[in-house]
Amino acid sequence: MPQSKHGAIIWTTRDRKVATTVARENIVPVPEMDESGASEIMRKYLAISALTKDDESSLSTLLQELTYLPLAIAQAAAYINEMKISLTEYKKLLSDQNNAIELLSEDFEDGGRYNDIENAVAKTWLISFEQIRRRSSLAFEHLAFMACVDPKNIPQSLLPDSEGLSRKKKTDAIGILDAFSFIAKRTDGLAFDMHRLVHLAMRGWLKRGKQLSDWDRKAVLRLSDLLSNVSQTNRTLWRVYIPHAQYAVNRKNNSCEDVINLAQNCGLCLYYDGRYFEAEKLYQKVLTYRERMLGREHPDTLTSVNNLGWVLSYQGKYEEAEVMYRRALQGREKLLGPEHPDTLASVNNFGLVLYNQGKYKEAEAMHRRDLEGCEKVLGREHPDTLTSVNNLGWVLFCQGKDKEAEALQRRALHGREKVLGPEHPDTLDSVNNFGLFFSNQSKYEEAEAMHRRALHGREKVLGTEHPHTLDSVNNFGIFFSNQSKYEEAEAMHRRALHGRERVLGPKHPDTLTSVNTLGSVLFNRGKYEEAEAMHRRALQGREKVLGPEHPDTLTSVSQLGSVLSKQGRYEETEAMHQRVLQDREKVLGLAHPETLTTVDNLGWVLSNQGKYEEAEAMPRRALQGREKVLGPEHPDTITSFNDLRHVIPQQKRYEKEAAH
Repeated sequence: MPQSKHGAIIWTTRDRKVATTVARENIVPVPEMDESGASEIMRKYLAISALTKDDESSLSTLLQELTYLPLAIAQAAAYINEMKISLTEYKKLLSDQNNAIELLSEDFEDGGRYNDIENAVAKTWLISFEQIRRRSSLAFEHLAFMACVDPKNIPQSLLPDSEGLSRKKKTDAIGILDAFSFIAKRTDGLAFDMHRLVHLAMRGWLKRGKQLSDWDRKAVLRLSDLLSNVSQTNRTLWRVYIPHAQYAVNRKNNSCEDVINLAQNCGLCLYYDGRYFEAEKLYQKVLTYRERMLGREHPDTLTSVNNLGWVLSYQGKYEEAEVMYRRALQGREKLLGPEHPDTLASVNNFGLVLYNQGKYKEAEAMHRRDLEGCEKVLGREHPDTLTSVNNLGWVLFCQGKDKEAEALQRRALHGREKVLGPEHPDTLDSVNNFGLFFSNQSKYEEAEAMHRRALHGREKVLGTEHPHTLDSVNNFGIFFSNQSKYEEAEAMHRRALHGRERVLGPKHPDTLTSVNTLGSVLFNRGKYEEAEAMHRRALQGREKVLGPEHPDTLTSVSQLGSVLSKQGRYEETEAMHQRVLQDREKVLGLAHPETLTTVDNLGWVLSNQGKYEEAEAMPRRALQGREKVLGPEHPDTITSFNDLRHVIPQQKRYEKEAAH
């Protein structure tokens, strides 16, 4: 190199090894350009003097897509000038991977560079790709593999095993990619981000060399291996791989047996993670493939039908889920027999979707059949048997059959603690159910202990925004309401509502439950207008999603009636309670605790309208029913007794006044 005291030579290179060899300590790292500088370059290179309003709004995201790389910005501007298209149109082209690779490979004129230099971004990187391949075959293999997964947060553990190579060679391979600035290490050093444009350029390079499909398959097989042992208890091991599995599965025209197996495993991860909408897309892809390749009645096809039913049910799409579960059950009964474990799993799932639709008697029949079959085929302590015990206990609880329900719930909890452990998600489900059971019995100390355990366990095991965690948040709010701690209850219900709106959507049944329970706590705090708005929203949503006779819909009707009563709107209130009573008698039965609550509520509104003769019959009926169903010392029974004591003097005074 020429040397002189009168000047200096500036080298630029992507290769840190070259830089340290040539300049030793005289190295100046060039940081990535920020949005301000990138915007200035784009405006300078564009032929137009002023951007349109749409282009101004697209500029920021376009520059992000180009990763603020000056050469890529100059290349984009040249194409926009030549084709006379808008920034918005260019951004749409760039969003498609195949188009993006072509755009990055498009050469352009740049007066600031030598005539014989390749200007296209993708082509300038080819030199670096070749250098990496010559220097380290392992570094090149890592680069090719990373181009076939999501470019963000690539765990080092995802890279293919390099058996027989020393730790130094493995470290050197990552160091080379880092030295070329093709990857950036995350702070923990255990994961990397790949430059988005490098990711695209490498895919283009592999495609031209007819190697892309081979590397895509290697990525699919590696991910399938890592997701082959998925369970609810090892989510910390598989959660980091989900975005990469989704990337590998969701590429266009990408359906083969290896990809479908990965989609199946990834769908299960998303299901366990509470990401039901994403899981639905993958399970639908698996089902479509298996129906085409295996036929509609193949056992694997029926498994896919069942799995799709899972995620539809958890999204509150109960009618669609019922169709899937019915198909899976009928197919398995025919193919496998009525007592095969897979058939019994379908019986259980069918029972759950019937329960979610408020068809408690039909659900009970299914869960009894499932439990009897599981005890016979699998044994009393098998996890599937304990799930059957839990589900039957819950549907009995919802029908007011508390004694049998408590015995089953206790058996499920003790069995799960023994077989699965105290922090397993299924065990926490039982803990949660027991919290609700104790609350219903006004055993508040026991209920609080259960709700705290369920909430803390779910936050730890599942995360703060998992749907099951939000169930616990909501239930804790109900617990606080039952103890008249309305401020704490409101905070819990708002947290549950915001989380469910974000995770499940505004029309999901669980979200509507949060709307309803928040309305109840606002009612108890005397905020009647806000409470009315919440209950009307819950009622409208439930009528649409669940139907007019679903128990949850009737709860909303009843609670809206209570709000209207507090506002002195007694005629509207009476109409609400009459509707609820008629439907609850039909759906739940004459002696169900919720039916008796409606009887009591109707008595109050009749009394408030001076209809004392009709009013007296209501608390009397409620009292007799509650003494029989709940016992003489239950708080609700005592409430009916007090209501009757209130209405009888009113009736006598009314009769006395009428006589005069």
